[in-house]
Amino acid sequence: MAKSKDKNTEEQILIAAKSVFQSKGMNGARMQEIADNAGINKAMLHYYYRSKQLLFEAVFNHAFSLLAPQLNAILNDDASIEEKIKNFTLNYTTFMMKHPYLPNFIIQELNRNEDFIEKLKENTGFPNLEKFKINVQEEINQGLIKPIDADQLFVNIIALNIFPFLGKPLIKALTNKDEKSYKTFVESRKSDVANFIINSIKNT
Repeated sequence: MAKSKDKNTEEQILIAAKSVFQSKGMNGARMQEIADNAGINKAMLHYYYRSKQLLFEAVFNHAFSLLAPQLNAILNDDASIEEKIKNFTLNYTTFMMKHPYLPNFIIQELNRNEDFIEKLKENTGFPNLEKFKINVQEEINQGLIKPIDADQLFVNIIALNIFPFLGKPLIKALTNKDEKSYKTFVESRKSDVANFIINSIKNT
């Protein structure tokens, strides 16, 4: 008879894998180190996850399933565009500081696997922009914000929030920051990015 998989063991594995992937990245992570951190042997780890790629995808899917509904809720609530931008930036940056491997993994998988985004869209709570677009047009019509394409605005929000995580080594080198000062820099962007975007679109 085949052994059944224990949920507690699987959770231990995912916690251990997340820790190793965060510190070593996908390429630097080793299955043996993950097994050691989870308190199991390597054979047991392979019983649950046959490869490092499958384990990485499991860690990613778990994290994304937590982030996507948060962002979707912000985009589809009744708040103003200004509040949406503030809340989106705060939530996104806070989450990515805890899960810094996510942006690079998404880009890596998009480049490697064209079907990856379709799998992502199957996640419950995958961000939907329809209400956001309606809100943007309403505030343009009311003269609250400058005329701007809602898709362009959303891409600007995503780009300014995601790049510090995608380009971390480059940013640290260009700005001469160590790990501690880089974290302080990213923390300050929770408000700086939102204010920058809001000031760029507000009608004065």
